[in-house]
Amino acid sequence: MSSNPRIALIHATRVAVEPIETAAKELWPDADTVTILEEGLSADRASGAATLDQLNARIVRLARYAEGMKPDGILYTCSAFGRGIEEAAETSDIPVLKPNEAMFEAAIAQGDDIAMIYTFAPAVKGMVDEFVEEAESQRSSAKIRSVFAEGALDALKAGNADTHDRLIAKAAKTIGKADAILLAHFSMARAANAVRAVTDVPVLTSPEAAIKKLKSALCGTPK
Repeated sequence: MSSNPRIALIHATRVAVEPIETAAKELWPDADTVTILEEGLSADRASGAATLDQLNARIVRLARYAEGMKPDGILYTCSAFGRGIEEAAETSDIPVLKPNEAMFEAAIAQGDDIAMIYTFAPAVKGMVDEFVEEAESQRSSAKIRSVFAEGALDALKAGNADTHDRLIAKAAKTIGKADAILLAHFSMARAANAVRAVTDVPVLTSPEAAIKKLKSALCGTPK
């Protein structure tokens, strides 16, 4: 691997692009990132225009496409296609990360009572299933509860970023005691400071956790 590792970032929505690129610049400035955007994935998932099996097959094909760029690692940033990403990882010779696996690992290390705020409803069941699998693999008794920040994603897509952040912070106020609060999607990372302003509970974001895990896997640095 070169001194400037190349990381392929695969997105299903453009609102995920800026948060992960920002995290990469701040936490791993030596890495070169290349962005692959396939917005039809999220649109077809939300509308039902394609089955989940069909969408997961597209996820795997995107990994094969990315591998043609000779990256050192691949990171997906959409939370709704976990099974497809797992297949992509199993059939790749380079590290392939699901968007939230690093954040889930970090959350379980915080304690057993984990709250997750989400803005894209089709993704939440798969994320909860992945969290449960991760907890079981670590022999942890951690449980996750989900809170929907209604209207936040629509606001962000409409260009109302401050409203997006405010609605997520409003959802955080309803959580009460917890060992950690997770911001479920990459697009939510920008709201982290707003959430931290209304709660003393540790707040974890997927972009920061994912970059730290990739850097550790490829460079041997601590997570």
